[in-house]
Amino acid sequence: MSILIVNIKSLLGVEAAHEAKRVVAGADMKLLPEINNAWVHIDNGIVKAFGSMENVPEINADETIDATGKIVMPAFCDSHTHLVFAKSRHGEFVDRINGLSYEEIARRGGGILNSARMLNETDEAELFDNSLQRLEQVVSQGTGAIEIKSGYGLCLEGEMKMLRVARKLKEQTKVAIKTSLLAAHAYPLEYKENKQGYINLIINEILPKVAGEGLADYMDVFCEQGFFSVDDTERLLEAGWKYGLKPKIHANQLHYSGGVQVGVKMNALSVDHLECVGDAEIEALKGSNTMPTLLPGAAFFLGIQYQPARKIIDAGLPVCLASDYNPGSCPSGNMQLLMSLACTQLKMNPEEAINAMTINGAAAMELDKEMGTIKLGKKAKLIITKPMPHIAFMPYDYGNNSVERVIL
Repeated sequence: MSILIVNIKSLLGVEAAHEAKRVVAGADMKLLPEINNAWVHIDNGIVKAFGSMENVPEINADETIDATGKIVMPAFCDSHTHLVFAKSRHGEFVDRINGLSYEEIARRGGGILNSARMLNETDEAELFDNSLQRLEQVVSQGTGAIEIKSGYGLCLEGEMKMLRVARKLKEQTKVAIKTSLLAAHAYPLEYKENKQGYINLIINEILPKVAGEGLADYMDVFCEQGFFSVDDTERLLEAGWKYGLKPKIHANQLHYSGGVQVGVKMNALSVDHLECVGDAEIEALKGSNTMPTLLPGAAFFLGIQYQPARKIIDAGLPVCLASDYNPGSCPSGNMQLLMSLACTQLKMNPEEAINAMTINGAAAMELDKEMGTIKLGKKAKLIITKPMPHIAFMPYDYGNNSVERVIL
């Protein structure tokens, strides 16, 4: 299949063949290379050529798309989701409106434990069908790559079921999918008074089984007060490394938990959430290969403080933006809405937000050699927008879908 897109108003996120950018950081995040009045040729799913309409060659394509007035850009790379879940938690949404905190709801058996109960009661086929619908929805909004975590099973079979569903999604769609084992998401009720017993279960039973069946790329831990301590996190991630599962960490969402520092120490691919970031966390991240990943959708939905994106970027660090799509604290995987939040609440400009959701998002899933920019030889996972005057219109026009077509 050969596709030629012509008369593109602006081709965003282009990368020269000789470049090898893995991430963009600091002041460079404001730079978004583009070609105006452009064309791009896709052949067998690969970017074959692109350039200005002034020198477009004769190409006999199977499909020619006229993108007059439209922007073409890399598809969004959403590096943190819990997309596989059983049912919504809208009742807890009302509880929060009525004054209960996230932690209070969790102590009453809500939150993650509520999702775990519903997931373990849900048939695997139903779980797949519901998850596929969610995946198709976020693709229609521009997502071309996604990371999916377990963590709502909290037992061997529940965690395996989630990861099998994620693998089936990968096999049956054209979305690039990575998976993370997040059994260390919360303590199940039966281990409430035996937390080390549950950690031992993860290390000795769940982790070997998941790794043995190749169901996960990464190992994740919710490092937070009331959940898993820094010492617990380090022990779990060391066990994951032994099975070849690189670390990712839920860090510093509710408190200054030490999650960033242990993430850097363990050479985590990313530390995610980061509502609580100060000078110590910034210093820990400097010089590391760990990606600071911000999830403002969760901060918005929970009504808690937003991540200090400007502080992180101004320190010369990269920033990744991800949705945190989940049934409790962020029931949306809409990356366009996330861009609006990044611009209005985190004070990122549109170019920074796009870089955070494309090239940096790809790096946070180790997909930077395949996608995240428009480059010769990379996979053609692209967004064609509706006609718009400038890319800033996308976050400005918040709540509406600016994507006309997604090519995967």
